Amino acid sequence: MICKSCGREIEKNSLFCNWCGEKQIKERKKKDEIKIPSPHKLASGNWNVYLAAEKQSITEPTRELCIAKAKAVRAGFIEQKKSTPRLTTGDAIEKMMAAEKGVLSPSTLRGYGITRRNRFQAYMDKDISSVDWQTAISAECLLVSAKTVCNAWDAVVAAMRYFKITPPDVKLPKFKKGGQPYLDYEQIQRFIPAVRGKDCELAALLALHSLRLSELLALKRSSIVTAKAGAEYIVVSGSIVPDENNTFVEKDTNKTSHSTREIPVLIPRLLEILPDIPPEDRLFHENPRLIGRRINRVCVSANLPPVAVHGLRRSFASLCYHLNWSEIRTMSVGGWTDYKTVHEHYLQEAQKDKDRNAKKMQRFYADIDRRSKAT
Repeated sequence: MICKSCGREIEKNSLFCNWCGEKQIKERKKKDEIKIPSPHKLASGNWNVYLAAEKQSITEPTRELCIAKAKAVRAGFIEQKKSTPRLTTGDAIEKMMAAEKGVLSPSTLRGYGITRRNRFQAYMDKDISSVDWQTAISAECLLVSAKTVCNAWDAVVAAMRYFKITPPDVKLPKFKKGGQPYLDYEQIQRFIPAVRGKDCELAALLALHSLRLSELLALKRSSIVTAKAGAEYIVVSGSIVPDENNTFVEKDTNKTSHSTREIPVLIPRLLEILPDIPPEDRLFHENPRLIGRRINRVCVSANLPPVAVHGLRRSFASLCYHLNWSEIRTMSVGGWTDYKTVHEHYLQEAQKDKDRNAKKMQRFYADIDRRSKAT
């Protein structure tokens, strides 16, 4: 140790110099800087750092602000958040499903259950509030369709809201709605003779009246009624849907409030093939999945796209366009709540009409040109 006054060597840690007698001011080591883990940038653009000792996650818009806040928390300048019990994504979904089982429809619960078992599996055991969900969504997009990712995210958001957690702003993949094939009015004219006498004819004709599979399964013989004026109607009330265990269960309600409706019998053949059974007996008892397969077999045999039940429901909207039904009337009979759904059907058919009319006009001028050359 060197004396700060006379510069001579003295014993280490001496308070006074034994040569000049000057008091020595002991050098203090600089207090260690507050250390924190290195923050990392999230897919959202924000910066995050997790303080393990404080059990606190800090997210800020910039790296500098994130570091400053983390150091302030570690130094005690900012009061730490009270620690809350860890809630994993899987637990959140399961608890939400259990609590709302009597409120949610069986098909909704089934969808949530599929998400719990198959989607976001790398994050099911992680705290639902600390997951970088944009990264998780991007990873899922590499595995499954955009619609599946969006449905899975709906389940996560439902769980967050149940526990009063504000869902983060994320960018979801876009998917085209209404992509399922259907029959246009020309194809329907080929389908009707092809399905005649087949074991799926009754189901097919009901689907062409706009019925969903769930509504079709719930129909009883008494659902086909004759009104006072003598007209026959299909009374659509109730549904049968798969639950979270993939077991078909009965519901007193339909998909939406507009789905409970009375549809006039539009295909006379339907009344001819109704089974002679007691009024309260159901029209269908077979495995629901077989109905769609049988309809598809008929489609393939007639060189038509395999449309199953839902495709025939969409075919109803296609035919309504060509018969000049208003979109409002089509919505009412078909039980659609969203105007956009029917409007999209009409736009698709209008485009087909445009293409067909263009070809007709091309043939018209081609005939003129051919006759001119002949003369």
